[in-house]
Amino acid sequence: MDVTNSSEIHTESEIEYDRKSQLKAFDESKTGVKGLVDAGVKKIPRIFIHEKNKLDEEEEDGFSHGVSDFSIPVINLEGMNVYGSLRNGIVKKVGEASKNWGVFLVVNHGISSNTLDAMIEGVRGFHEQDNEVKKKSYSREYGSRAFTYNSNYHLYDNPATYWVDSMHCSMLPTPPNPQELPQACRDIMIEYSEKITRLGFSILELLSEALGLNPNKLRDKDCGRALFLVGHYYPACPEPNLTFGSGKHTDKTAFTLLLQDQSGGLQVLHEKQWVNVAPIPGALIVILGDMMQQVYTIKRYS
Repeated sequence: MDVTNSSEIHTESEIEYDRKSQLKAFDESKTGVKGLVDAGVKKIPRIFIHEKNKLDEEEEDGFSHGVSDFSIPVINLEGMNVYGSLRNGIVKKVGEASKNWGVFLVVNHGISSNTLDAMIEGVRGFHEQDNEVKKKSYSREYGSRAFTYNSNYHLYDNPATYWVDSMHCSMLPTPPNPQELPQACRDIMIEYSEKITRLGFSILELLSEALGLNPNKLRDKDCGRALFLVGHYYPACPEPNLTFGSGKHTDKTAFTLLLQDQSGGLQVLHEKQWVNVAPIPGALIVILGDMMQQVYTIKRYS
């Protein structure tokens, strides 16, 4: 005879209500996952646990998760601004990588390692500052202010929460007032944004030429009109086998310029295999968004 303690019986609605309460409490703390780490948690809250069947789906999604023989294309941009055979060679490589991969790394892109390292330290400095200072930037009302910080963009919509905190700032088309930016990373955000914007326009020119268009075609179509700077922070997780820092996704933008630290962990899907993007000091990752992917897919099969 089975005897069940009635206090352990929960209806689906009660479980859902409990999750909503936990999400609300986590959100209202305004300290993100970094706050949990600072509090010394040994077990991650249930809202961060991805159910075993979901983890299995991630592993059995029809794609290979093992060691891949593929390596992400690395393109040397030195000489890209000098029209001639060298630039033509760069354009060809950009076109091939865009059509076949949708992602590539660039080196010798004109932004110094000092600036890149300072940007990474700026993001880390913001997320690791005193919570009471950081809370002043916490918001889910995107667009209400130039700079915001929170944990999980879609906190209340995703079935499980990711182990990540993020800072967000719209730098273009209307640059923010410097006083709206946090002191911990204000100067480097402005410097980095100016330099990454120039590089972004250069890459737009290369992408245009790779499509057989006038160099200014994509820029004239406002593909580089906006710059949205995001700084993700993934503090050490006490139970990393139960959660993720991010899920499978694509970007809706024209393209993303990603500055990766040396910790690794980023993967891209290529020919049904998840390929590790090994960090290269001084490199930036160019990831074509949905719009550009569609353009290059059409070109690939035309």
